[in-house]
Amino acid sequence: MQAIKEWVLRHSNLAAWIFLAVGMNIILIYEARDVGLLPMQWFWLILITTLVAGACIWIVSWGDDEEVPADAPDPQPADETPAGG
Repeated sequence: MQAIKEWVLRHSNLAAWIFLAVGMNIILIYEARDVGLLPMQWFWLILITTLVAGACIWIVSWGDDEEVPADAPDPQPADETPAGG
């Protein structure tokens, strides 16, 4: 169990992609089970759903690289008013 936790912490985006893709594919399979899709249609739906999950995680992770240190000063202190106002 500890090895899984370490892997998830080391590869957080990949772990989130796997988790989201599994959840999205379970919902897809459950909702489309009675539609009568052909095997290749299932294959492409599951593949595209997995890629969409990856794109979602990639977009959500865009802000991860822009963390501001806790001791960084504010860009504009709240007690000062902007010039010309």
